[in-house]
Amino acid sequence: MNNSTKQVAPERQLRMKHVVAIGFAYMAPFAVFDTFGIVSHVTNGLVPLAYFIVFISILFTALSYRKLVQKYPISGSVYLYTKRIIHPYAAILVGWVSFIAYLALPMINALLASVYLSSGFPNVPKWVWVISLITFITLMNCVGIKIATTLNTWLVILQFIVVIVFIGLCLKDLLTTPAQSMPIHDLLPTPNEFPTLLPGAALLTLSFVGFDAITNLCDETIRPEKTIPKAIILLAIGGLVFFVVVTYLMQSLFPNASQFNNYEAASPEIAVHLGGNLFLAFFLGAALLSCIASGLASQLVASRFLYAMGRDGALPKQVFSYLHPRSKTPLFNILIVGLLAATALFLDLEKATALVNFGAFSAFAFVNICVLYAYFKRKKKPAFFENFLFPFLGLVFTGFLWISLNPFSLFIGGIWTLLGIVYLISTTRFFKKAPVDLHYDELSGM
Repeated sequence: MNNSTKQVAPERQLRMKHVVAIGFAYMAPFAVFDTFGIVSHVTNGLVPLAYFIVFISILFTALSYRKLVQKYPISGSVYLYTKRIIHPYAAILVGWVSFIAYLALPMINALLASVYLSSGFPNVPKWVWVISLITFITLMNCVGIKIATTLNTWLVILQFIVVIVFIGLCLKDLLTTPAQSMPIHDLLPTPNEFPTLLPGAALLTLSFVGFDAITNLCDETIRPEKTIPKAIILLAIGGLVFFVVVTYLMQSLFPNASQFNNYEAASPEIAVHLGGNLFLAFFLGAALLSCIASGLASQLVASRFLYAMGRDGALPKQVFSYLHPRSKTPLFNILIVGLLAATALFLDLEKATALVNFGAFSAFAFVNICVLYAYFKRKKKPAFFENFLFPFLGLVFTGFLWISLNPFSLFIGGIWTLLGIVYLISTTRFFKKAPVDLHYDELSGM
């Protein structure tokens, strides 16, 4: 094959620190402050326990992702796993449904950024901030993954500095009034409080979305079969520690949501309580940085997910598998995600969050189904716990989160799924045309 027609390949540049930084940025850890008042209201002051329930529910799914990426260390995530293990037709539909989560996260970050900036510049229309943020993160991702990752890493570091200051101020406040500290037994629910925990946990699942997203970075990661699995577990456990510590301190200071003037926007009240208007300014600045970092990471991941489907022929190859010769980035995909994210102008946070939850839960379910399907397909059964029990528990917990979704999430997700079915039928000519297959070495057996 001559050089003029040779396919440009992704360049492996990412190490563990880069992958973890992208994962944490994708998780948008500062969102813990945005959701605290709402979840405290829903769970009657049991936010740390709600985070722990989410962690348990996603831990088994994280183990399934870890297992599958060890076998298939190539970008594509749940789409790729479903294709290789179950069936290409199922993979196209799963990829379609899952993509809605990757697409909606840049929308959420743009909307949140517009909220923060509009509070400081009320005379500037919100659409200006939405378009500005999307344009900025699109340009950064177009330049190259190394520059986008470096910027992301620094944005994550700055956020954690502000969080450390926040924790210090909380501890100072609690030490001066020890009676405020929340005993551990107060985090245990009464029988009447159990029904409120699942809806609260469902609202918080978005906080852990990130450990799964990094599986789309395999093509650009050095030794992905080792790096990505370790990063998945590190992100899940790191997220648990971060969220539980921060919410435990906040719940100790504010045991119930009735103490806020507006529990849906409790974080500014908490910041002013701890450090006055000066800390509030730093706090809001860090929240804006969180939106930018998460926007960068989510657009980066979404473009790689589209690239994997385009490379495989599930989407038009000429567009979706194209890599820029110099930057080695899926340029068209980045622009497409940016344009689609601009539809945030016509959505609100509730609708965008509904899209993320539906897509994320769909992906979680099928990752566990893939491991279970592979287990039953093999005549010689592999290890029972990691190949059957853990993915089964992951599927059960995902099912509990599914039934906790609000009707709007199910309605929007159902419409998106129907569109995916129409796309699948039309592109396969009523299942007469097989999708293009991939050929690569599978590094290990399951």
